[in-house]
Amino acid sequence: MKKYSFRPLLAASLLFAGMQSGLAQDYLVNSLKNNKSENSKESFVFNDVINIENTPVKNQGSSGTCWSYSANSFLESEMIRMGKEPVEISQIYTARNAYIEKGKNYVRMHGAIALGDGGALHDVINMYKKYGALPREAYTGLNYGTENNKFAEMASINEGLLAAVVKNPNGELSPAWEKAYTAVIDSYLGEVPQNFTYKGKKYTPQTFAKEVIGINADDYVEISSLKEHPYYEKFVLMVPDNWSLDMVYNVKMNELTDIIDNALKKGYTVGWAGDVSEKGFSWKNGVAYVPAKEFKDMTAEEKENIFKGPQKEMEITEDMRQKAFDNYNTTDDHGMHIVGLSKDQNGKEYYIVKNSWGASNDYQGYMYMTKNFVKYKTTAILLHKGGVPKDIAKKLNINQ
Repeated sequence: MKKYSFRPLLAASLLFAGMQSGLAQDYLVNSLKNNKSENSKESFVFNDVINIENTPVKNQGSSGTCWSYSANSFLESEMIRMGKEPVEISQIYTARNAYIEKGKNYVRMHGAIALGDGGALHDVINMYKKYGALPREAYTGLNYGTENNKFAEMASINEGLLAAVVKNPNGELSPAWEKAYTAVIDSYLGEVPQNFTYKGKKYTPQTFAKEVIGINADDYVEISSLKEHPYYEKFVLMVPDNWSLDMVYNVKMNELTDIIDNALKKGYTVGWAGDVSEKGFSWKNGVAYVPAKEFKDMTAEEKENIFKGPQKEMEITEDMRQKAFDNYNTTDDHGMHIVGLSKDQNGKEYYIVKNSWGASNDYQGYMYMTKNFVKYKTTAILLHKGGVPKDIAKKLNINQ
């Protein structure tokens, strides 16, 4: 099989979700990317255990579209797993369609639901199922004079337009507001081609999804873990970016990593959504873990050494996880793509995670995330149902 990841073996060898707002995403991207550590890479020695083929790292620019980049990267890896030649799927076509649907929900809910750039991993599957897909070459979304995504102006105009619609100054909604809203989005991102040519053949977004990408949207499941809900049943994940109020499966905390481990061993990658605001998450160092001591309680020396090689971690419980979620310490900050498993020089396991902030950190766009971090800070994971362990699938009534 062809190797579509152009990432070199790193060190010894070497994914919601979306942001709650575009501004928050801009802050994280601008403050965390384009940086490399002074010593982290020399202090960690990683050896790959599993490294699943994936497509090159992308850059979401100044947009809160990590959910689209990460879940479309996931779909590209699904194409590879299915023996197909992967295509770069237009992340902004997915986002554009989600913005349309989000605007409708915003008006129906009288403005009492999230707007902004943010989204969840399931949005990519839902938009794929309803609108099909485009290759990026047919729809870049760059229709406003910049080389990379920059959505703040569009978002501000959309917010003002929809706020006026919700005020309902005519006493009843006109049939024109959806056209006006769509026109703003298309002015910035470009009108959607109803027909296009790819590799000499004509397609529509629907036929391209069916004939080229070829996944079945119904084969994918989203899973979370919260103690307040019954295990092995579905619940609505109450995070701002779940604007569609989709339901997720609920499993025990330790089963999150059991599911990811099983999926990776069987050749499935996993979409990841979670919180990246913790001191133990460092993009430039390419490492995410849960320090054994709270950052505020650390000495100056301990703070300085936080990423100087492997450190002891805090043990995570379901009560801790629930409390962090309830107190907004775990929020739906970001989406990334889990593509493998690695071990450090002490034998500790880390997930290899692909980001969408460009190849700008120590590990050229990838990072290493401990299982404790995943247990503590995950809001949801997305994967093919075939990657779920059979015993857990049976409890969830997932037909494999």
